Amino acid sequence: MSNTFRIGGVHPHDNKAFSAHKQITAVPLPQKAIIPLVQHIGAPAKAIVNKGDKVRVGQVLAEAGGFVSAPIHSPVSGTVTKIDTTTDAWGMPMPAIFIDVEGDEWLPEIDRTDTLKTDCLLSPKEIINKIQAAGIVGLGGACFPTHVKLLPPPGKTAEVLVVNGVECEPYLTCDHQLMLEHGEEIIVGIQLVLKALGIQKAVIGIEKNKPDAIEHMTKLANRHLGIEVKPLALKYPQGGEKQLIDACIGRQVPSGCLPIEVGAVVDNVATLYAIYQAVQKNKPLISRVMTVTGKAVKNPGNYEVRFGTPLSEVIALAGGIPENTGKIIGGGPMMGRAMQNVDMPCNKRVSGLLFMQDCESVRKEPENCIRCAKCVSACPMGLEPYLLAKLSAAQNWERMEELNIMDCIDCGCCLFTCPSHRPLLDYIRLGKGKVGGIIRARQMAAQAAKAQAEAKK
Repeated sequence: MSNTFRIGGVHPHDNKAFSAHKQITAVPLPQKAIIPLVQHIGAPAKAIVNKGDKVRVGQVLAEAGGFVSAPIHSPVSGTVTKIDTTTDAWGMPMPAIFIDVEGDEWLPEIDRTDTLKTDCLLSPKEIINKIQAAGIVGLGGACFPTHVKLLPPPGKTAEVLVVNGVECEPYLTCDHQLMLEHGEEIIVGIQLVLKALGIQKAVIGIEKNKPDAIEHMTKLANRHLGIEVKPLALKYPQGGEKQLIDACIGRQVPSGCLPIEVGAVVDNVATLYAIYQAVQKNKPLISRVMTVTGKAVKNPGNYEVRFGTPLSEVIALAGGIPENTGKIIGGGPMMGRAMQNVDMPCNKRVSGLLFMQDCESVRKEPENCIRCAKCVSACPMGLEPYLLAKLSAAQNWERMEELNIMDCIDCGCCLFTCPSHRPLLDYIRLGKGKVGGIIRARQMAAQAAKAQAEAKK
């Protein structure tokens, strides 16, 4: 079996040396916290606190707005000053809860000790309920509510848990360091998910540029039946769900389908660490580890940040914005996006901040397509990026849907490999958003028609 995925992919320089092996540093609490109510895929959470309420760390601030949603908990203690809107990193408004921080008072049921807790007497349903109540979402980037993954639809059965320890995005090292410092907790998290799913096999995929993590996790995994570590060749975007499944267990997820279609459930190592904390320590998801890095950053590293902390305070701890910064990227250079606002609060979606120098952040002028088909060869989803971009520019949404535009994972391989520097991903993202909206509108219309027909019976 191959030790990487079979379709497409590219090999960007990993640039991980700047922050690799930097111990996780806790960022001090802010004086004021801003807690966004949209920190996951699905329906926004609904605030259940009011202006003037006193809150403690771990207290529920907002309830899930639906099944595909997640509650939001207070990462700080203090007084709610208002429920208003704030702006995200790209200037878009979003609802948020504003809290004046007063001390650091936690709910008493949260276990704050470092003692490893391995035993769990909870039933599978109870484990899933605790994960749901803790607001756990996928911390690898998608922020999909984790409890939904652990409840396969009727007729589908999980067979293997695929653990994402790849961290293929250049520059980012937070998952790597998390495995080194909290490997035992991650293993317990894996066991909890295996129990919740009623399965016995887990495969941890780690790329070979992390030999210490491979060695450490292998030693831990060897103590437990059914858990193995699979070293993987370096290839981007190996951290994508479908690519990781192919690399780890040799199964390819069909177009338009979810991993459960081939019996797989995928969880990121950071998500599994959060699951351990939620189930074994009663600690909801109120913080995450993120990487702050770049070639000119004074103190690059991996920082644990409470949600609601302005990113500007994290940047200050890392030495401030370098003078020659051309762009600040939220995430990594391949899938991340340039930020307009560094005062936005940290949330479940933020995996890193990358400071790109002037010389490396300027796009080259696009030239005519030379029909080389490099973008087609690089696409890990087997799509035709040059054609999708052309159709998007022509606003031919129907044809884009026929060509499976919704399979695109926004990895940027097409843009990275194009010798003509064409903005392929920009057009594809635009088209994907339009087509997605059309599909959702069509589904809603069908549901409304069905409900109307049933009402007439």
